[in-house]
Amino acid sequence: MYHYKRLKDLREDADKTQKEIAEVLHDTQQHYQLYESGKRELPLWIAVRLSEYYDVSIDYIAGITNNKDGLRAKSIIQEIDEKKVLEKWNQLSEREKGRILERMDILINSV
Repeated sequence: MYHYKRLKDLREDADKTQKEIAEVLHDTQQHYQLYESGKRELPLWIAVRLSEYYDVSIDYIAGITNNKDGLRAKSIIQEIDEKKVLEKWNQLSEREKGRILERMDILINSV
């Protein structure tokens, strides 16, 4: 048995019936219900179509992440944030860097 809890959650959040989603997939409600209930494995092409329809990532549908934009989206945001911090860090004098490191130590040790 497969676990696709997100299918039902996404459908209900969109206020759609199983029949309506099945029509999007050019399938029957009975067939779609087997995916949603986990009695049938979800083919990749259906996961792709559903991710496009709901505007979420396939890894979100699969339950791998709770981020609807997917795992990669989170890492891209982290990379951008880290780049901004590094750019600002490089603009500081050695004295200013030392003061920031001291404050970071204080924050870390106070937790």
